Amino acid sequence: MEKDLNVMNSNGSNIIKIAVVGPESTGKSTMSAYLAKYYHTVWVPEYAREYCEKLTAPCTFQDEINMFYGQLELEKQYLPRANKLLICDTTFITIKIWSDQMFGHAPQGVLNELPNHTYDLYLLLDIDMPWQDDPLRDFPDMREHFMQVWHKELQELNANYVVISGLGDDRYQKAVAAIDTYLRKKANN
Repeated sequence: MEKDLNVMNSNGSNIIKIAVVGPESTGKSTMSAYLAKYYHTVWVPEYAREYCEKLTAPCTFQDEINMFYGQLELEKQYLPRANKLLICDTTFITIKIWSDQMFGHAPQGVLNELPNHTYDLYLLLDIDMPWQDDPLRDFPDMREHFMQVWHKELQELNANYVVISGLGDDRYQKAVAAIDTYLRKKANN
């Protein structure tokens, strides 16, 4: 079903930015791919995944800074290809969260950019999915902690976000319903 996405976002652009965020192993990439297909648009992959796959030593603070700039650049590259919606598989808020956890503080550039680089809607994926092992995942026993951190970070940004829970098709349909609700509200304003 083709969606009518002719609404303007808060920046006056026709591209609505949807961020799919959450703790490790909550299905962000799979959800992003699903939503991009459903809405006939593109999705921005997580830059940090490709970056970390190439690391030969533990991640450094400079690596976090590099991933921040890489995520911004990747999003910039995909934006012109978006069909009304740009689905983002995570955001650089992840850099802040990981830097805080691993190094005790986040890069100043990330902190400066957070209030300036927002998304129209954030889908916060719940931790109700089973953990999937992956060499790039580090904290299987801290999912509840990171879920709370995500709530805190999004609230501090005064972000428009919806928690998406459930398994399988139910999870996807809740995400679509959240986006459709947001689009209807924007169209009526």
